[in-house]
Amino acid sequence: MKKTFAHLLIASCLASPAFAQSRGGDGPLEAARELYASARYDEALAMLDGLRSSDRRSIEQYRSLCLLALGRTPEAEAAIAAVVTADPTFQPSEAEASPRVRAAFTEVRQRLLPEIAATHYAAAKATYDRKEWAVAERRFRDLLALLDDRDMVGRLADLRTLASGFLDLATAAAAPPPPPPKPEPAPAPAPASVPQLPLNKVYGGEDAGVIAPVVIRQDVPAVPANITNQVKDRGRVELVIDERGRVSSVNVRLPLHPFYDQLIIGAAKGWRYKPATLNGVPVKYRKLIAISVSR
Repeated sequence: MKKTFAHLLIASCLASPAFAQSRGGDGPLEAARELYASARYDEALAMLDGLRSSDRRSIEQYRSLCLLALGRTPEAEAAIAAVVTADPTFQPSEAEASPRVRAAFTEVRQRLLPEIAATHYAAAKATYDRKEWAVAERRFRDLLALLDDRDMVGRLADLRTLASGFLDLATAAAAPPPPPPKPEPAPAPAPASVPQLPLNKVYGGEDAGVIAPVVIRQDVPAVPANITNQVKDRGRVELVIDERGRVSSVNVRLPLHPFYDQLIIGAAKGWRYKPATLNGVPVKYRKLIAISVSR
């Protein structure tokens, strides 16, 4: 019986070193290979469909080869899509597949990667919103690697900008806080006649006797390149810094750009100060920060 080009292609893949490694350690895969070698493609496919091995990527790859031999190209592409969906970074090597099979993987990856990247972004953003900083950082790094894959062919540049910005914020939030400043000597007990400070009052520069906070960390995020020409030159944010030197609230008083304003708000939550004091006692303090954008 004359074999088609697809048959020869699949035979070369199943005879590859990567498949040969499975012969000694996985009986069902070896049995499926023997069925294929006997041109019993339907039986080989039925055996592969019944396997419950943890190596689903290999099973789906071999299923795609059998489906190609049977001329069931749409189903073969679906099997390849299952491999790509399970592991978007996987691409068969020259030792695992022929150039034609690798080209089929490339075609499917180019079609599916944008949708997969959008799904990964949604998952990473959800962990960021739940303040799972370490998980969000890892997922945004994986997403950026996927967006830089050559089969993305430069698509989703805007999504890459967003992912990069959220990665910076997640990395900053996941970083351990700086060591607290050395404790100052406790102030001498106030005379009984000195009134207690009012609870929950927020002081400002107009209040006499108040010593303003001292910056420990106040890093302003860089403006993303794709919105540089849309950001205003000057902006202003108002902070409330609590008695521990942490930012308890952030309000944009003079906006620069909707997306960049959100980057600043996210970064401000990680800023740290030596708290303001009144008569040596830490107090809440309202502080205005001017933001200048250099071109």
